[in-house]
Amino acid sequence: MASAFCIPLIAHRTVAVMFILICAAQSLVWPSVATAQSLPSLGDTEREYLSPQMERKLGDRIMREIKHNPDYLDDAPVQEYLESIGNSLLATKPEARGEMQYDFFFFAVRDPVLNAFALPGGYVGVHSGLILAAQTESELASVLAHEIGHVAQRHIARMLGNSKQDSLISLASLILGALAISASPDAGMGIIAGGQGLAAQRQLDFSRDAEREADRIGLDILHRAGYETTGMISFFGRLQQASRAYSDAVPPYLRSHPLTTERMADIEARTRDFRYRQHADSVDFALIQARVRVLQDLSAQGLRDTADYFQRQLMQNASSALLGAKYGLAFVALKQGDAARAQLRLDEVRAMLKQSFNKPRDVVLDSLGIDIRMAAHQYAQAVAEADAARDAFPFSRGIAHQYADALIAAGRSEQAAAYLRDQIQLYREDQGAYQLLAKAYNAQGKDAQQHMALAEYYALGGSIPAALDQLSIARRAADASFYDLSIIDGRERDMRAQRLEELKQEKGG
Repeated sequence: MASAFCIPLIAHRTVAVMFILICAAQSLVWPSVATAQSLPSLGDTEREYLSPQMERKLGDRIMREIKHNPDYLDDAPVQEYLESIGNSLLATKPEARGEMQYDFFFFAVRDPVLNAFALPGGYVGVHSGLILAAQTESELASVLAHEIGHVAQRHIARMLGNSKQDSLISLASLILGALAISASPDAGMGIIAGGQGLAAQRQLDFSRDAEREADRIGLDILHRAGYETTGMISFFGRLQQASRAYSDAVPPYLRSHPLTTERMADIEARTRDFRYRQHADSVDFALIQARVRVLQDLSAQGLRDTADYFQRQLMQNASSALLGAKYGLAFVALKQGDAARAQLRLDEVRAMLKQSFNKPRDVVLDSLGIDIRMAAHQYAQAVAEADAARDAFPFSRGIAHQYADALIAAGRSEQAAAYLRDQIQLYREDQGAYQLLAKAYNAQGKDAQQHMALAEYYALGGSIPAALDQLSIARRAADASFYDLSIIDGRERDMRAQRLEELKQEKGG
């Protein structure tokens, strides 16, 4: 059985995510190796010490910190694409959401290393390197399905079931502490030493049984959703080949998901029971891969190198490759500050989309079109394009945000505020909508309401002290009405109570 040592991963620039993967995610064995290997049925002991509610709280806490990391890919098109695949998988097996009916959250982190991970409570992360390495949409879906399997089987609860809650809090604190490495190498070295000690003390070994169980659940979900189950085999096969180039090291995905000969044979045997079906990759697969390639390195040299890659890709005959290359060049032009060139490239992509794919429009292209109009200061056109995209894709949160932002830029802040208030009624945990609402109020000179909106923005991000500061500023605003003050009083009471509860949990009480 492979041992899980944190040092090789923590040295990487996205240590936070890596450390979470090794020390908190699906493969962790807490009490002993034997406990993990037996994978007992989830019973009262596990529920007592790591209930579904506790899992979600732990996941929420870790996720809030990940979002503050600069390598978190806060990009609406990428986020929504991963969500679309993840939700299509979950739709075929609703019971995977568990008794708490978790709202799964699929996200990406900027990291060229091939890796993916699951966090407690329904959070699934994918490295940009893995998204780019996937040769088909089914391969990417197979990774997400595998991670869903870990969450569905509650492997963290099963492996930490004999631990006390205060141990879980300590674990969460250790994970959060690892996030400091990116900003402070000295702090990172200290945490590395701590992680090594923890690994030795707690015998952090991977559970092959847990991996096989996630494979089984993942394959079933993948098959039900209509993806090619051979995608899992082909992806793992390439990882095994790639591992030969790592000499003594092991690719991070294989380190966190140990791939044995028996496991591969089990996957192949199970796929033989499924009737083969072909899954055609969506247009968005090529577009999102191109977008991720650009976002992976936004330095001046990185953008030039990426543009060269897309220029070479233009020589390929495959329509999807050509579409992705043209879209990528449009996105690179935007990031280089050349909105006019970006618009010309985007027009080519849209024409190709209609001619070669018989598709009138696409949400990824519409999102880029709005960004280009905004970068060119063509705010009226941005509003018009965003309004049309909003009608075509009413459930896209990214498009909704772009529409509100375009309204503000066009001097229509009152309309933007009204729209955002309606959106918040529908999506009460939409943190970005509160940030835009604060921007709309600022444009109108409404100080009290601006800071009240910012308070909600910070509260949803888990920063209760910052939220309370914003409420204090709002209270002192000259335009704070009696109605505003009553709302501020109520929100302060709620937030102080929430903060007190957080402090109790941090102390293990």
